[in-house]
Amino acid sequence: MSTARPNLNLTDDSGQNWQDIVRQHVESLRFGTVEIIVHDSRVIQIEKTERVRLGKSGAGNAADTVRIEINPENRSARK
Repeated sequence: MSTARPNLNLTDDSGQNWQDIVRQHVESLRFGTVEIIVHDSRVIQIEKTERVRLGKSGAGNAADTVRIEINPENRSARK
């Protein structure tokens, strides 16, 4: 069984690699998640879900999701 290594050089339209995109999303979050989607050992999509915590008198949480897809064929990304 071979161990595949992810392609670490994929970039979006602005020239950022996926690690920089993930780092920026993590740093911008107060509450939420950053999810990395891998297909055939390649990062193809990054999703950020941000949660807004309301006070004790608030009803529920609001969420905002940002999805970035990286196209492995031409190494570009779209929002």
